[in-house]
Amino acid sequence: MLCEKTGALLKVIPMNLNGELEMDTYSQLLSDKTKLVFVNHISNALGTINPIEKIIEQAHAVGAAVLIDGAQAAPHIKPDVQALDVDFYVTSAHKICGPTGVGMLYGKETWLEKLPPYQGGGEMIATVSFEKTTYAGLPHKFEAGTPNICGGIAFGAAIDYMNSVGFDDIADYENELLAYGTEQLLKIDGLRIYGTSKNKTSVISFNLKGIHPYDVGTLLDKMGIAVRTGHHCAQPIMDFYNIPGTVRASFAFYNTKEEIDALVTGVKKAKMMLS
Repeated sequence: MLCEKTGALLKVIPMNLNGELEMDTYSQLLSDKTKLVFVNHISNALGTINPIEKIIEQAHAVGAAVLIDGAQAAPHIKPDVQALDVDFYVTSAHKICGPTGVGMLYGKETWLEKLPPYQGGGEMIATVSFEKTTYAGLPHKFEAGTPNICGGIAFGAAIDYMNSVGFDDIADYENELLAYGTEQLLKIDGLRIYGTSKNKTSVISFNLKGIHPYDVGTLLDKMGIAVRTGHHCAQPIMDFYNIPGTVRASFAFYNTKEEIDALVTGVKKAKMMLS
């Protein structure tokens, strides 16, 4: 949308068959014309944890700003935005046990001061006249009108809850689930996992040979097993693998190995019914 509006040129960092970004090519794409580098912290389609530290460092070396989409990372990794030296970091509340329709934008103060408001309304102005309007200081100039107060309070409670569980404990347990789930699912003949990076989080995206992922997901749903199917808002990734989509099983700290066993049983049953 930004390219359509401004005429900016979009360049894409390619990836390999493991679902990892090709960092050598990324370095070659950067130049003094690069204005913004945008990448997700973790791929929602594959589970790959991208090397954002290197991405940020190399982008800053050519004077580019960096925006990291942390929506998929926030439930699994506790980002330190100051240590990352990232310019913008965004995430969504509903990925962190919070409500839908609420999110967070972190931005360096120097950048937020430069950016104009994208909405108009109460509380985001300093002075108003028919000739000129001046805007309030940060963060108020970006918070027009009456905000989603209950959503913000619930988001804060969700963050407190996640911190009480402990992100290190969450990561350790989810890595255990990922290893177990990967091992058990790969025992199914004809099952292929997409996203095989060594550095990934607890997401397994897979297909059964010769069977459409939507059909597998529909049968699993009838068995009371919740997965996602389709492009996962990442159609270019599916085009890269030349597939219509994947079945995606996502494990969180509240899941169990028994639930993974139920998933494996369900996939086997779906394969038998659809073959």
